[in-house]
Parts: sequence; structure tokens; C-alpha cells
Amino acid sequence: MPPVLYLASQSPRRLQLLAQLGLSPQTLLPGPQEDAEALEAERPGEPPEVYVRRVTLAKLEAACARRQCRGLPEAPVLCADTTVALGDRILGKPADAADALRTLRLLSGQTHEVFTAVALQAGGQARLALSRSSVDFAAVPEEVLHAYVASGEPFGKAGAYAIQSSLAGWIPTIRGSYSGIMGLPLYETTQLLRDAGVLP
Repeated sequence: MPPVLYLASQSPRRLQLLAQLGLSPQTLLPGPQEDAEALEAERPGEPPEVYVRRVTLAKLEAACARRQCRGLPEAPVLCADTTVALGDRILGKPADAADALRTLRLLSGQTHEVFTAVALQAGGQARLALSRSSVDFAAVPEEVLHAYVASGEPFGKAGAYAIQSSLAGWIPTIRGSYSGIMGLPLYETTQLLRDAGVLP
């Protein structure tokens, strides 16, 4: 029996959020021969919103090709990408501890934006939706930043932090979608899945 949905993401947060919708997708992850990181390469002067749309559609295309190449049954394919931006500057996943600390220092005491694009391929049609939120950070003490980096939490996360982590204690206000900041905006995702007949 084919799966109801494929999720082209290894993020446990996205699986957790889809579980809130009553879904248990089959993950469709890149193989060792795929350079998944190359899809996230930035282009000079590319605005964050344009970047996140492009990367998400590229991930969707790669995931659909992956499903076909592996001979897996047809089913809708879902993927998403989250980008943190301070003005026009994209703050991606930190390369190392020094990069994570540098990113967090930039965010401390500032308001930044979080863009999460979600894309769905179903019935031969690709659909994309975008969630845009803003996050206010209070000034975070240096010792807190160092401890946060030492915890390992920043790695693999855009902007070097997770909204559901201890750093939330330094975020007085968000405007937009909490689930979108986590990595999968549930409202937009639900609309895409309803349009495709995955959800009632």
C-alpha cells in the first residue's frame, strides 16, 4: 500500500508538526551520492524570500526524482526550507561553533525575519506557500550565548537557534507563525494538503 505522503526532510520537528495534523509520512531522504547541501547554496544579491522559494522548489524537484529513481509508489511529496534573515542578510546553518556564536551575536538585541517555504508535488502539480514571521530578540548575555553554542543546539539550524529551545527565554515577541519558525507552517501546509486531497 503506497504511503499517504512522503516528507523530503530529516527534521524531527517537521515530523512532529505533521503528527499534529494526524499524518505519519514516509521520509524520502537524499542518498549518499546526492549533494543535498549544494541545493542550499546562496546566490549573490538574492533576497531571502526569493532564496527560500528557489531552494524549496529545488528540494522538491530532487525529492520527486529520488522517488522515481528508487521505484517507490506514487504519493504526494512534501518539502520545506527555513531561512533566517537580518535585513537582506541570510543567516544559514552555522559551519562551526565560531560561526554559530557570530550569528547569535548578530541576532541578539535585534528583530529578524524567518521565512519558511513549503512545497507539495501532487497529481503532477507543484504548489508552494510561504510563511513570513518576525522575531524580537532581547540582548542576550555573552555567557548565555557561549553556553547555548556549547550545548550543540545551534547546529543544523538556520540562524543558529531553535524557537523551541532555551533561547526562547530571550524572545519577548514573535509576529507570524510559531510552527513556521519551527520549520513547517501548519496553516499553509494544511491548505496545500487539503487542496491535494491528503487532508479533508
